[in-house]
Amino acid sequence: MANSLSDRLHQRVFDGLYNRSLLYNACWEDPACDRQALRLGPDDSVLVITSGGCNALDYALCGPRRVVAVDANPRQGALLELKLAGIRALEYEDFFMMFGYGRHPDAVHLYDSRLRQELPAWARPIWDRRIRWFTGRGRDSFYYHGLAGAVARLARSYLRMRPGLDRAMRRLIDAKDLTEQQDLYDREVAPRLWTPMLAWAVSRQATMSLLGVPPAQTREVALHHDADAPADHSVAGFIRACIERVFRQLPLSDNYFWTCYLRGGYTPTCCPEYLKPGNFAALKAGLVDRVEVRTATVANLLAADPRPLSRFVLLDHLDWMGAHCPMDLGEEWRLILERATPDALALFRSARAEPGWLADARIGSPNSPIRLKDRLRFDRALADRLHQLDRVGTYGGFHIAEILK
Repeated sequence: MANSLSDRLHQRVFDGLYNRSLLYNACWEDPACDRQALRLGPDDSVLVITSGGCNALDYALCGPRRVVAVDANPRQGALLELKLAGIRALEYEDFFMMFGYGRHPDAVHLYDSRLRQELPAWARPIWDRRIRWFTGRGRDSFYYHGLAGAVARLARSYLRMRPGLDRAMRRLIDAKDLTEQQDLYDREVAPRLWTPMLAWAVSRQATMSLLGVPPAQTREVALHHDADAPADHSVAGFIRACIERVFRQLPLSDNYFWTCYLRGGYTPTCCPEYLKPGNFAALKAGLVDRVEVRTATVANLLAADPRPLSRFVLLDHLDWMGAHCPMDLGEEWRLILERATPDALALFRSARAEPGWLADARIGSPNSPIRLKDRLRFDRALADRLHQLDRVGTYGGFHIAEILK
């Protein structure tokens, strides 16, 4: 009963943060893996949960018919709308300063003179209050704002209090090759990084909530790593294992996910695809118009929009739905089946390699005789191979499924 009360309190905190804040200032799902899984072509129509909007733009660069970005949090949609406005109205150099470096001294002027008029009316009040996030006073950056940005800011402060670790991290992200990177991590970073205080901090549900991880998913993380260990130990162990895999086994030279928060922004050679000059030009030339932004749940969008879709990128929200809303989970999948084309694919991530909700999930309602897993054909081999290449590295499972009509 105590655990149940604790879960309810943590969920209320998470809901309060979600309903009032921008959670993600950038996507934390690797679109390089998604591209290989989705195999997008000119006839595809993609639904993706918006998050930071980076990956919707990445998919648009593949030239599908349309990309529908949907999120129940209007601030996430407003961020993507600001990026779309910037692509349409700004020159590349100004756009990269804002969304690459995360700071532009004339951000307010650019917003007032060029960007605001390109935004839909509902998004303007959101950025009227927040555009100064981009002005970059001192060492500030847009990427240190929002909830994920607040965690990055705390991490930056932690490094500044430990100069030896700060210097080691800077050397690590500038390593010339993987051998040097592994050596630096093992000798200089790991001994300084993994303190009891850090393990305690990353194990708190408050920290996980700031990162957009609800209590149900935190439990999935704990089960994935070590079901027999105390929850706080297993969460810290999972996070350490993820970071060590990313920092030791994958080159940081193109890992713009982690290095963005360590630097406070991207660099021209380490950034999402939409920030590269040629891709920016392609978006500006017309691909940007294939991106649609919607504020709704996935189910509400699918119920209101009858157009068929061939690709569904569902991020990790199914973990939360499976734990708290099995009825809503079944309804969402019923609508996905209705809208899916005969060759449709679904891609989702999970805190576990085998998410617990999947075994019991039903189409339509928990009492339905139709099991969800009977309508999905998983490509385990491809998913496992791509999961090992994922530069984010914080998910326990990566799932690619053909939707069986």
